[in-house]
Amino acid sequence: MRIALLAAVFLVACCLTAHAAPQAPPAPDGFGEAFQARPLADGPVKVGPARGTVIVVGGGSLGPEVYQAFIAAAGGPDALILVVPNAGGADSVSPNTGQAWKSNGARNVAVLFTRDRKAADSDAFVAPIRRAGGVWFEGGRQFRLVQDYGGTQTEREFLALLERGGVVGGSSAGATILGDFMVRGAPSNDNAIMDFPGYQRAFGYLRGVAIDQHVVARSRLPDLADSIITRYPGLLGISEDEGTAWIIRGDTGRIIGRNKAFVYNGRDANDAGSPFLTLFPGDRYDLHARRVIGRARDRSPVSVDLIRSMFSGYEDPARGGATVLVAQRGDVFIDQAFGIPAQPRHMPRTTLPQFDLGEIGRTLTSLCAQMPAPVARGRGTPGGAAAGTAGEGRGRGGPPPSPLQGCVSRVSGPIGAHQTVAVDSLRIHSSVDELYRFALGLEVPVTWRDADYAKGWTVDTYSGTTRLAAYATANGKRGAFVRVPDHGVTIIILTNDASADARGMAQQLLDQVLARATRH
Repeated sequence: MRIALLAAVFLVACCLTAHAAPQAPPAPDGFGEAFQARPLADGPVKVGPARGTVIVVGGGSLGPEVYQAFIAAAGGPDALILVVPNAGGADSVSPNTGQAWKSNGARNVAVLFTRDRKAADSDAFVAPIRRAGGVWFEGGRQFRLVQDYGGTQTEREFLALLERGGVVGGSSAGATILGDFMVRGAPSNDNAIMDFPGYQRAFGYLRGVAIDQHVVARSRLPDLADSIITRYPGLLGISEDEGTAWIIRGDTGRIIGRNKAFVYNGRDANDAGSPFLTLFPGDRYDLHARRVIGRARDRSPVSVDLIRSMFSGYEDPARGGATVLVAQRGDVFIDQAFGIPAQPRHMPRTTLPQFDLGEIGRTLTSLCAQMPAPVARGRGTPGGAAAGTAGEGRGRGGPPPSPLQGCVSRVSGPIGAHQTVAVDSLRIHSSVDELYRFALGLEVPVTWRDADYAKGWTVDTYSGTTRLAAYATANGKRGAFVRVPDHGVTIIILTNDASADARGMAQQLLDQVLARATRH
């Protein structure tokens, strides 16, 4: 088997050397036609795969829960997983391609790559797909996947893998290709074009669905509603932020990961004032009925009445607003804002605006202090912690980042916390959503290797378990960030109210979570 696979890869490499693809060729036959939604499948499953799994990820850094879900759906650690890097646009394969899968437990990973459509139509090239349990499309520009594989034997074998019960997934461009309508498909580097004639057809593993990605990180939330659903009212639009995934079997999608997912043109009421419905990790959705099946909050150990009693007073704008997040083992039970006005482009009010972390910022800076000093590059870039990551925070001719700015950038980068910033040399601003990303990163020791994750936190024993806590002020006011690793609990409260007893509120919420955990 290995010899056959190596022979196929060698054949592809030879073809690649001799082949120079046009810069922007027309879409292959069957893909350049004006878009019309294909009829839903016959049988009980209408939208998604009848037997396999589709995993749709919004780009950015992936947590171990996404890798584990994909590996399990592929058949386990020994299943053959094929990584397809074509969307990236390179003419050769990076030696690091597929390494993330190996680092997360996959033991049989290979790269499937050619830019030569004749090779993509050959039996030798598709042979590994017939043995594989999963195919993963990496990010870049989705039109390249259509140009290289659309209408070929390779594309047909991707579908056959799914139909026999395997898993097909992707992130960023690799997510959009999984839908029926190809959003941002223009054959150029301008991914702001939502609908480009000739490049409207994706691979169609989710029938009647258009998929967008990076929607919170890049403030794209209204785009599906404004540019696609209005033109194609029969489509279902779905999207997800970075590090967040739809796990879809049949017509049922489950949300996992680091932030939120969104539905456009569903049959449930949209969020107030927005053209979409927000889903949270732990929520489930029926893509055919276009309705929510279940919410993580329905399983919440924290009562709605308690949240309301604590935070409803912050609906008064004079108090400056408040946000709260309660999560356990990947389920987000509470992610709510009080007294926060609507944000531009429908950005979540739990992501923007940012709050001053005060002494909670020590959880980030203590971790940064343990990281190796970055290597300086270029003339005039100082070494050491003050430099941050080489070139980060520096525009053309701009000043170098402060030590704190460099530190925050280095810690937030691996988890995709794009909005967390050092506003000056002393203060860090962030949100409950961004701190939740940080909390999830702390659950995976390899995120920041060899670091003591307890530094920067107050560590004690509470109700018989280890609690790590950080507060915005020394007396526990204004903000709280509490983790109980043994029970997978994260509680985050951020306010602008100097008198808010954040320590006391977090403890009340923790009491309810732990009370149920100990009963089970």
